Amino acid sequence: MAASPSRVAVVTGSNKGIGFAIVRGLCKQFSGTVILTARNENLGKEAVDKLKEEGLNPVFHQLDITSQESINKLRDYLSSTYKGLDLLINNAGIAYKGASIAPFSEQAEVTARTNFTGTLNICDTLFPLLRPHARVVNVASLAGLLKIIPSEAIKAKFTSPSLTQSGLVGLVEEFISDVKAGVHKEKGWSNSAYGMSKVAVIALTKVQARQMEKDPRQDILVNCCCPGYVDTDMSSHKGHLTIDQGAETPIYCALLPEGCGHSGEFFSQKKVVGW
Repeated sequence: MAASPSRVAVVTGSNKGIGFAIVRGLCKQFSGTVILTARNENLGKEAVDKLKEEGLNPVFHQLDITSQESINKLRDYLSSTYKGLDLLINNAGIAYKGASIAPFSEQAEVTARTNFTGTLNICDTLFPLLRPHARVVNVASLAGLLKIIPSEAIKAKFTSPSLTQSGLVGLVEEFISDVKAGVHKEKGWSNSAYGMSKVAVIALTKVQARQMEKDPRQDILVNCCCPGYVDTDMSSHKGHLTIDQGAETPIYCALLPEGCGHSGEFFSQKKVVGW
């Protein structure tokens, strides 16, 4: 009898910060191979070596979520080496510093293209590899709560149970074009580029969960979470949580048991919270 393929987990953007801590935690709790990914190969391999010094054994694979070619290479590697995927944690993302002098139009576009479009592209490419009982976790943020959007009409579009993936892409494009035209405030959009990217990630999670309900593969759950305010480069080290504390909720969502009933939910501090 042929041996069943070993289980495998992928964590995007995981050479440092919360992603690194998620890999560390999964190496201790997940029964299978954990793949640490990073845009920069040297930094990724250094991160793997650091974890090996702790007695853990992650595997490195290069990944830039803004490059479809890079995403395709990861897909091909997973397909040929593991014949599938059991756990995908979409942690990679960016945030401009408050003191950034980059024009808001640039911040809005680059942040949305990375945090939302990059996450969407990796999901579209890797979802066909998901095995029954797989778990997908999109790392979002309390900065993406709907209350940041002044317009009730725009909020209603994001929360509509009939929102499709293409409809959501259209909403994000509309935000970017309204920012570029200088009319986003008067139209009722949020003035936070990062917040809007995470609104879109939470909306995407709910769309994906609805898609998975119709999928013939059993028990694939898609959830999102806020890791909390963590002491990382992204928070300019202002966060009060350690990276390992920040990894707790993403790992909790990644290891949800069969039959837990949670899909399309937003978690904070290991609890489902309202959006």
